Parts: sequence; C-alpha cells; structure tokens
Amino acid sequence: MADAPVLTEVGEGVLTITLNRPDKLNSFNVEMHEHLAAALEKAEQDDAIRAVILTGAGRAFSAGQDLSDRVTPKDGAPPDLTVTIENYYNPLLRRIKALPKPVIAAVNGVAAGAGANIALACDIVLAGESAKFIQAFSKIGLLPDSGGTWTLPRLVGMARAKALALLAEPLPAVQAEEWGMIWKAVPDDDLIPAASKLAHDLARAPTYGLGLIKQAMEAAATNDFDAQLDLERDFQGRAGRSPDYAEGVRAFMEKRAAEFTGKPPAEDKR
Repeated sequence: MADAPVLTEVGEGVLTITLNRPDKLNSFNVEMHEHLAAALEKAEQDDAIRAVILTGAGRAFSAGQDLSDRVTPKDGAPPDLTVTIENYYNPLLRRIKALPKPVIAAVNGVAAGAGANIALACDIVLAGESAKFIQAFSKIGLLPDSGGTWTLPRLVGMARAKALALLAEPLPAVQAEEWGMIWKAVPDDDLIPAASKLAHDLARAPTYGLGLIKQAMEAAATNDFDAQLDLERDFQGRAGRSPDYAEGVRAFMEKRAAEFTGKPPAEDKR
C-alpha cells in the first residue's frame, strides 16, 4: 500500500525498505516501528533475501522520533521515554545488528536524532552529498539514544562524538565520509543506484560468511585479543564447512566466477 508507513520491495535477493512518512520527515511513531520490525523479521526469515537496503521517502531519511507524540501539558505528567526505548528503539537496533545479512543505509536527506543512529547502526552507510547527520537530542534536553553514545565514539573518536552530541550541529555527508563515520558520500542522483548495485553485489556474495563477519566485528568491541582470536578460529571453522567456501575454492581453481548460494553448513541452524 502506497500510504503504508513502511514500504518494501524484493528483487534479485535484495529487500528494499523505505520509511514512508515523508510529510513528517519519516519520523518514527509506533505504527512505523511495528512495520519496520515486520520488514526486518521477513529479511531474517526469508532465505531468498540476502541483502537489505534501508532508505527514506521524500527529502529525509528520518528525523527521529515524532515529537507530536511527546507534547506534554504544562500541568501534566511527563512521558516515560524508557518505555518507547525499551519496547521499540532498542529491539530495532538489536535486530539490525543481529541480522545475519548485510544492511545498507541509503541516507537520502536529513538523518536526525534516532534517525541518524539507526542509519549508523547499519553495516554500510551511503549518503547523498546533500544529506546531513544531526545528533539533535541536546536541543530538547535529551542524550543520544538508539546506540548513539556507543556508536559515535567508535566511529569518529571521543572528542568529535562529544562535540556532535553536545552541540547538535549538522554534519554534512561529505565531512562524515572524511571523518570515517560513513562509507561514502555520493551525488544525490546516484544514491539509490549506488546502494542498489552494492546490495545486489552483496546478495550474490557468500551470505553465510558475511553474517559471520558481522558477528565477529560486533564481538570485537567487547572481546580482548585472545578471546577474539578464539572466536575467529571457531567462526572460520564454521565458514569452512559452508557450501559457499567449497564453491569459492572450486571457482578459484577453475578460474571462473563463483556462484554462491548463501546457505549455511548442514549442521548450522541460524
């Protein structure tokens, strides 16, 4: 349905998810959260989907939380923001991180507040050159959520992360690329074609191995070096038993393009 808060389209192994409240700059309400959760659940359960694109309709990726849901009368009780975070934002971020398939954010305009941090939680972030990332929380007396206080220092360093959070100044996409916060800034007209090509390339890749890469990179944030070496050993053992590894070796020896299926080893149940 064209008026649904989230649109989905599947083609050639790629699920494209479009946040679709353009009149509200794709800000989140409960209905959008529920539809996005359902789309990501489909991506997880459908083996035919091997890569995901997340983007926004209109002139924004997402302005974050819809503040019209947060207006409090002067004599009324303030909202309990822990409920929204615990029930919606935290599960969303965990779902993106845990999805055993690559997720590409195609940031087509402003990404503010939770919208910025949802984009940055994706595995690869492409942005149109006119896009901007804004940690807008401090403007209304809040702190970054949706993983922002964890993600930002790891991407850009503590000094830049603190300044972005405290000042809430827009960071242009080109500068975000220069800082290493995103993968690439591309001309606006090239954004969706570039994201589509990247997603289709990944959808033809050895999906099971890509999922292990995601898990290993996430684990490295808390593992010490010895624990990470052990994890790499164990994950490599699993990857080495996958049909894609056997196909990759055969294709290399036969000097041809590999035809990966993305299937896990027989004994591995995701």
